[in-house]
Amino acid sequence: MNHAPRSLSLAFAGTPEFAVPALCALAGSQHELRAVFTQPDRPAGRGRLLQESAVKRQAETLGITVHQPASFRSPPALELLRNLDIDAWVVVAYGLILPPEALAIPRLGCFNIHASLLPRWRGAAPIQRAILAGDGTTGICIMRMQAGLDTGPVLASRRVDIGPEETAGTLHDRLAQLGGRLILECMDALAAGSASETPQPEGGATYAAKIGKSEALIDWSEDAGVILRKIRAFNPWPVAETRLKGEQLRIWEAHFGPESTPAAQKAAQALPGAVLDTGPGGIEIACGRGVLCITRLQLAGRKPLGAAEFLTARPLAGVRLGGQ
Repeated sequence: MNHAPRSLSLAFAGTPEFAVPALCALAGSQHELRAVFTQPDRPAGRGRLLQESAVKRQAETLGITVHQPASFRSPPALELLRNLDIDAWVVVAYGLILPPEALAIPRLGCFNIHASLLPRWRGAAPIQRAILAGDGTTGICIMRMQAGLDTGPVLASRRVDIGPEETAGTLHDRLAQLGGRLILECMDALAAGSASETPQPEGGATYAAKIGKSEALIDWSEDAGVILRKIRAFNPWPVAETRLKGEQLRIWEAHFGPESTPAAQKAAQALPGAVLDTGPGGIEIACGRGVLCITRLQLAGRKPLGAAEFLTARPLAGVRLGGQ
């Protein structure tokens, strides 16, 4: 005799776009999503107007009650969570620290979607750090939350390859969709009593520190491969940048320059940051080792342009990018 899967009563906590696919997956399932928590509205943009989070906008579209406590260390926030009477709490890129008192409230526990293969890249910026490090693979883990930073046992994981031209933006979108599918599988297993948990390995832990804008400044004396990873990792934020005669110049897209062109032969004698050649195919720049070909770039206050269109308005022959 077939029995319908048991429905769990859930709460959800998340803030940015990364959390939206998981919210939609759970809202469309047999489980009961009783409330959504997201960070308070924040000032954003040039006008510093209050902006709702991506999760709040989606939850309101779905007709789910939204709560925005400033902290879960206050008695009213903890009481609100207790009154929901939930089996489990799904937390995705929420951005607020959850104290042990909050984690202990759901009957079956709290579960997090993390965008790496734990214990590698615990912390705030696993997607960017994986690209910066030159990792060939990453993935999604569903983890039981504990007091430590991303240290809890793992219920499920899925591995994905990082493409050679992958940006943080494209990898973010792929992992967000995967996270939505995987968290639903785990909640179904939890409801059926078939979920199992595996402690994280003792070795191999690395920390994915939050990305700072200062990291986006390109040092042209570095290897071309290091600079290219920075360009990919910081697209779409904060965007790798350099200076063009004192102006900010953001670099959105690039690839390795060919090794046998006249520009590549000049690179050995050129100073890092020197423009070696320009053309419809891109702007070739000397690096500490190797050549990068910039294909999409942006001056401050302007829109991003392909190299050919940029060069029409701003020729770069003989220019050196960097601090000048």
